[in-house]
Amino acid sequence: MEANNDFSPQQNLQLIESMINKAKDSFNEDGHLYLFWGWLVFFCSLAEFILYHFFHYSYHYWVWIISIVALVYQVVYLSRKYRTQKVHTYTGHILGYVWITFAVLTFLIGYLIGRLTLGDYFWHIYPIILALYGMPVFLSGVILRFKPLQYGGIGCWVLCVFTTFLSYDYQMLMLSVAMVIAWIIPGYLLRAKYKSVITN
Repeated sequence: MEANNDFSPQQNLQLIESMINKAKDSFNEDGHLYLFWGWLVFFCSLAEFILYHFFHYSYHYWVWIISIVALVYQVVYLSRKYRTQKVHTYTGHILGYVWITFAVLTFLIGYLIGRLTLGDYFWHIYPIILALYGMPVFLSGVILRFKPLQYGGIGCWVLCVFTTFLSYDYQMLMLSVAMVIAWIIPGYLLRAKYKSVITN
């Protein structure tokens, strides 16, 4: 006996609606964390520049302590997002590991530079950080097929080279510039794209 493969009009509509909802869930990058970290790093690097350049404060780097609190927030945010998300995509899985790799490399390279260069640590750290920033931003753009992130990653690499010609205090400002082109602008564009996918 042959199976009946005919769908009623109502079943067809339900199938189409299900496919649309899955397509919406598959693009779940709303740019929130790009904006969150972009603005955080922007203001921290700007605050560090002001403390160092204008006030000659020796412990200018303490402004980055706030990033520990921000990291806790990110963990809580991502765990809640994962629990409420209807569809878990391979894209999101890969993106997570890209940023984990970035975090590990940043820690390791910062540690190695501090151990190997001793007093010259501060003269090397910002160009290296910018080189590292470019990697996850560019790869995120490739994975999401989102050109602004790719351009942002390339922008970080260009700034990395440019920063080597600047004094230490102005290297801090280049980090703020990098945040605008790599995280903040793409973050707002991602948010706009996400809203258009969800509402259409």
